[in-house]
Amino acid sequence: MLTAEYFVLDGALALGIPLRFGQQLKVAPALAGNGRQWASLGYDGLPWFEGRFSPSGAYQGGSDAEVGQRLEGLFQALEKQSPGFWQSQGALRFETRLNFPREWGLGSSSTLVAALAQWAKVDPFRLLADTFGGSGYDVACALAGAPVLFQRRGGASHYVECPFAPPYASHICFVYLKRKQDSREGISRYRKVVKETPALVARISALTLRFLQAGSAEAAIRILLEHEDLVAKALQLPLVKERLFPDFPGAVKSLGAWGGDFAMALSTQPGEVTRQYLRARGYETVFSWGEIAL
Repeated sequence: MLTAEYFVLDGALALGIPLRFGQQLKVAPALAGNGRQWASLGYDGLPWFEGRFSPSGAYQGGSDAEVGQRLEGLFQALEKQSPGFWQSQGALRFETRLNFPREWGLGSSSTLVAALAQWAKVDPFRLLADTFGGSGYDVACALAGAPVLFQRRGGASHYVECPFAPPYASHICFVYLKRKQDSREGISRYRKVVKETPALVARISALTLRFLQAGSAEAAIRILLEHEDLVAKALQLPLVKERLFPDFPGAVKSLGAWGGDFAMALSTQPGEVTRQYLRARGYETVFSWGEIAL
């Protein structure tokens, strides 16, 4: 999500981009038993979770009880949307594989929800609401093949694919900050400290449209700095640029839960100059727009 983090929960218009990184789901008949088998593989091909489930989807054991219970919740939510769904299924083996490290926080949950919903032919946004929760923008990005404008209206998720190929794309870098943030904790803080939400939502939505229409790096930088300042004051948190990159000649914008995961760096200099700046400060995982955006 490039704009409207947190405020998207209350109806702000958000701009999101699908990523080249994702997750594959394979579902095949199980060779033994009558229940469900699950294996989650990392980008290195090694399992980080394995579990067993009953024919109705109840967790029966595995390598991580917390993960198993979350998957049980997904199985139950599928049944809720499509009563009798599991009665029509035989023994099955589910296998997922990420093509990025889990700690990057690039959507392992949302891509799983989207993939399961497509396989089971149910509403992915309802599946998300009944399990992990959240705005649903990340599920929209998982489903889309182009940038999206996303908004929550009347309790429902709406998105439309939109053309967004910024002329300054070669000046953008995405940097992993080496800190995994908990989105649930971030949302909890947002609910506690943010006031005057309707007015802020309107301002954030306007910034999203302005950013979408920015025709130069200079214009986009001004909008991102305004966006960051607004969100920082509302959340009562320091700017990531002030905290980590005070001398960066441009804008550094938090992405997702503030304080971790990835940030977007934009300057009037070529992206390779920004990459060298970031690496000189110990941040090795840096992507250009073309390397990460679908």
